[in-house]
Amino acid sequence: MGSWIDLKQDPHTGIEAIRAHFDGHAYDPHFHDSYLVGFTETGVQQFHCRRVLHRSTPGQVFLVEPGELHDGHAPADGGFTYSMLYLDPEWVGSALRGLFEEVPVDCQPGFAQTLVGEPALRQAIVEACRAVQRPEPRMVRDAALDAMLAGLTRHLHWRRRLPDDPRLPSVALRARDYLHAHHDRDIGLAELASVCGVDRYRLTRAFKAAFGLAPHAYLVQLRLARARRLLALGESPATVAAWLGFADQSHMGRWFRRAYGLTPANYRRHCTKHPDPA
Repeated sequence: MGSWIDLKQDPHTGIEAIRAHFDGHAYDPHFHDSYLVGFTETGVQQFHCRRVLHRSTPGQVFLVEPGELHDGHAPADGGFTYSMLYLDPEWVGSALRGLFEEVPVDCQPGFAQTLVGEPALRQAIVEACRAVQRPEPRMVRDAALDAMLAGLTRHLHWRRRLPDDPRLPSVALRARDYLHAHHDRDIGLAELASVCGVDRYRLTRAFKAAFGLAPHAYLVQLRLARARRLLALGESPATVAAWLGFADQSHMGRWFRRAYGLTPANYRRHCTKHPDPA
C-alpha cells in the first residue's frame, strides 16, 4: 500500500486535519505546540508518549497535549491508518470557555489519558475531521467542532498554569528557557552549560532526564514546531530555514520529514495552496 499523507487546513480556525497511512517506521520522536486529537482507523498504531509504549487499535482515540514527546511505528504487516486534528491551544482555551460556565483561573486543560475507547467520541472526531477536510459551510464546521469538544470534556482535567514544574531540576529549566529564547542561534553545549552554571555532561544528563531529549535534539524539535507555523503562513522553506538557524533548506527538510512524514514544501502547499518554490 505504501505510506501517504493527506492534509487539509481550515483557513478560518487554522485547525489542520490529517489522514495518513504508514508502513513500518512513521515518525521520529518529536513534539507539537498543538493538541492532537485523533483515532486509529486500521492496523496497530504503536507510539511512545508520557514514557509509555501505547498500542492503538481500530476505533481507539488518542489524545496528545502540546509539548508531549511522541513517535510512531507500525509493528504489524499492513501498517496503520489514522485520522487526526491539530488544535491550536488558544483556540481550545477560547472554545472551552464557551462550553463551561466557569473555567478555573490560571489553569490549562490537559488530557487525563492518552488512549480512550469511546465510540461516541470517535464518531464526533470523524465528523469534525470531515468538516475540516471538506468545503462545508462554516456553521456545519463549527457545529462539528463544538460536538467534538463537548465529547472531549469528559476526558479533560484542569491543571494549574505554572511557569515551572517544581519536580524538574532547575538546570534543565534554565537550559530550556535559554533554548526557547535563542532557538534561531547556533548554540553550543559549552555556551548552554555556562549559562546554567554546570559542566556540559551534567547539563545533558539533567536535560534528557527532564524532557526526554538531549539539548541539541530538543532545539531541533523546537525549530521544527516554529517552522510549521511559518510555513502555514506561506513563508518559503528557504526563508524559514534561514530564520530558524538551520544550516540550509535541505537540512531543515531532512528533519521535517523525519518528524512529520512530509517535506516542508508539501506541508506549505497543503496549508496555503502556494505552489512549490522554483
